[in-house]
Amino acid sequence: MEVTETWLTTIDNPYDFFDDFDRWYSYDTSMGYNTCGLIDRVANTSNEESSYNYNKEIERVCDKLAKWNLNGLYKKITKTYKLEQ
Repeated sequence: MEVTETWLTTIDNPYDFFDDFDRWYSYDTSMGYNTCGLIDRVANTSNEESSYNYNKEIERVCDKLAKWNLNGLYKKITKTYKLEQ
């Protein structure tokens, strides 16, 4: 089984959100983007929902924000993981 995670990043961030989150986050906040906060403000998520529903909501929000990306700063990124069964 595979799971795909989705996120939003900026075109100028040299770090990989999925593989080097700490540096990605540091760069993102130092530039004043606060991408995690942006996604958090738009997403309708809770701690009580399944990871599948959470991932689908994050994907929906990233699609929406990438579509509204008037300044061309953001891009949607994905990573697929294989889960052991």
